[in-house]
Amino acid sequence: MNATQSSSCSRNSVLIIGGGLVGASLAIALDAAGVAATLVEAAAPRIDAQPSYDERNLALARATVNGLDAIGVWRHAAARATPIEHIHVSRSGEFGSARIDAHRQGVDALGWTLPARELGAALLRRLDECTRLTRLAPASLVALEPIADGWRADIKTADGVQRVDTSLLVGADGTESFVRTRLGIDAERHDYEQTLFVCTITPEREHRNRAYERFADSGPVALLPLAERRCGLVVTVPAAEADAISALDDAGFAAFAQQRFGWRLGRLSRPGKRHPYAIRALAAQALTAPRAVLVGNAAQTVHPIGAQGFNLGLRDALTLAELAAAAADPGAADVLARYAARRAPDREGTIAMSHSLVRLACLPQPLIAPLRSLALLAFDRLPPLRDAMARRGMGFRGEPPLAVLEQMP
Repeated sequence: MNATQSSSCSRNSVLIIGGGLVGASLAIALDAAGVAATLVEAAAPRIDAQPSYDERNLALARATVNGLDAIGVWRHAAARATPIEHIHVSRSGEFGSARIDAHRQGVDALGWTLPARELGAALLRRLDECTRLTRLAPASLVALEPIADGWRADIKTADGVQRVDTSLLVGADGTESFVRTRLGIDAERHDYEQTLFVCTITPEREHRNRAYERFADSGPVALLPLAERRCGLVVTVPAAEADAISALDDAGFAAFAQQRFGWRLGRLSRPGKRHPYAIRALAAQALTAPRAVLVGNAAQTVHPIGAQGFNLGLRDALTLAELAAAAADPGAADVLARYAARRAPDREGTIAMSHSLVRLACLPQPLIAPLRSLALLAFDRLPPLRDAMARRGMGFRGEPPLAVLEQMP
């Protein structure tokens, strides 16, 4: 439905607050599974025909792409995606490196790189195909109150405030989630005192569909393959240095990126507009409340090392959609208990892995430097270890949703 049409939720339907990448994916998955839902989106829908040269890029794990394909999104995005056929991991100033190759894993790609705007456009196109979904946009949640067997939400729209009753409330409204706060769910926060800079850059040599992750004392730097010989650059700096890096002109920033990444792809040039992001992690102390659930960044926001944020959030969405579709009442306590139990191993493991990587791979610890190098060498030379990590990197872990299991290689 359009934003100007009225919206109401039956008691057995779902209300999703937040129309970002995870919230939109959940809405689509529920629609595909035959579950009625209402999606509250902060911004009016808009599909831009051409992506900007200066935008954030996403590294999508293979399992993530399988999931997007299963809910009908990937056909709208595949033409813009670049396969990741190789991954190279190293640490500045230390010997040893680790390499993962798609061919050795028996797949055509370990994952794909896609401009965030292109994934957003693909989700919007797929949302337009949904038949059981009510969409309110631009709209925002202004009040919540519990009612018998559900929640009553006041949604501010261009036509005034609409009241929506739902049997299951979903908070997909990001790190500073209003829903999480209103539910009274506390969150553990951690400030890494780092700033992430994201842009595109052009290397002198072909990237050959290879992704690089390079660790250093000041934080990780990643180079992701894109179309037309471009790469997506993700570089982390101490927060105290962020203003100085922001002030660099293009030539100065290219030189800085060169110093951080090295010369594996020759000279780096043509950096796009830089977008800085403060890096702070968050973990909600509970994933559910009576007839309510958190997904995506509202449930957990992880360090961007390893590019796990959206990949983890999509697994939230697909798991919830699968359980809701199989239930007469998607907000029932036993359904939400199963959701929390299903998501716990993947969620806790990913949070721990991201935090440990930052601590072990990036901090200046001379005494463990030889051990880090030996670990990279062992990873590269021991096929069982390499294969296990490759499978985890492709997003296959825990108990995946059935729709994704059907498409696993």
